[in-house]
Amino acid sequence: MLRTGSSLGRLFAAGLAALATSAAALVVTGGPAAAATTPGIDISHYQGAINWTSVRNSGVQFAFIKATEGTTYRDPNFNTNYVNSYNAGVIRGAYHFARPNVSSGATQANFLAGSGGAWSADSRTLPAALDVEANPYAGGTCYGLSTTAMRSWIQDFLTTYRSRTGRYAVIYTTTSWWNQCTGSWTGPWANHPLWLARWSSTPGALPAGASVWSFWQYTDSGSVSGISGGVDRNNWNGDRTRLIALANNT
Repeated sequence: MLRTGSSLGRLFAAGLAALATSAAALVVTGGPAAAATTPGIDISHYQGAINWTSVRNSGVQFAFIKATEGTTYRDPNFNTNYVNSYNAGVIRGAYHFARPNVSSGATQANFLAGSGGAWSADSRTLPAALDVEANPYAGGTCYGLSTTAMRSWIQDFLTTYRSRTGRYAVIYTTTSWWNQCTGSWTGPWANHPLWLARWSSTPGALPAGASVWSFWQYTDSGSVSGISGGVDRNNWNGDRTRLIALANNT
C-alpha cells in the first residue's frame, strides 16, 4: 500500500475516479455488510502514532502493516506497530510493496523475511502479503515487464517466501492490474490467499482464475478510533476463528 506524501497511494490501473466516488460513502467506521466477515485495516508510517488498544476496542481484529519496499526500504514504524498490535490482541501480518523492475523476486522476498516479515505459529501472525499493483514510479504500469516476465517475478517471490517461512504468501492486487500485467495468470490462486483491492460496496470481478477473495480492501478513507485521519479498511472473508486458523496454518 504505497503512499505518496500525506495522501494514500493505492493506484488502480483504471477507473480510479469512479472507485474513489464509491468509497466516499464508506468513510464511517463500519463497512459493507457481509455474512461472517471480520473487520481489519492496513497501515504504514503515514498513519503516524497509533493507539492499538483503541484500535482493537473499536472492533478491528486484524491489520496488515507495511514492512518493506523494493530491496532497501524498511518502514520506520513497522517494528513498533508490529509489536504493539500483537500486544493489543490484533492479528497482524506484514506486507511488502513489490518493485519488480529493481531486483529479482527472490531478493525482495528474502528482504521481507529478513526484515520482520517472517512467520510464527502464535495465533496472531498472518503469512506476509505481496503488494503487487500499478507502478507509481517511472517505468510504466507493469514496471516494463512482459506478462511472462511478471509471472516469473511473482513466482520467484512466492517460492522464495515459502521456502523461508513454510507459508504461502497473501497476494494483494487489483483485478484490472493483475489481468493486464500477468496476462490473466491463474497459477497462484490454488494456494495463495487473494487480498483484493476494490474501493466499492461490492468486491466485483476477481482476478482471472480466483474463485474467492480472502481479504478485501473496500476503502482507503475509513475511520478508526486510535488512528488520526483516514485509513484503509478491509474485511476477512470469514469469522475470527477461521482467521486464526489461517494464522496458525491449520
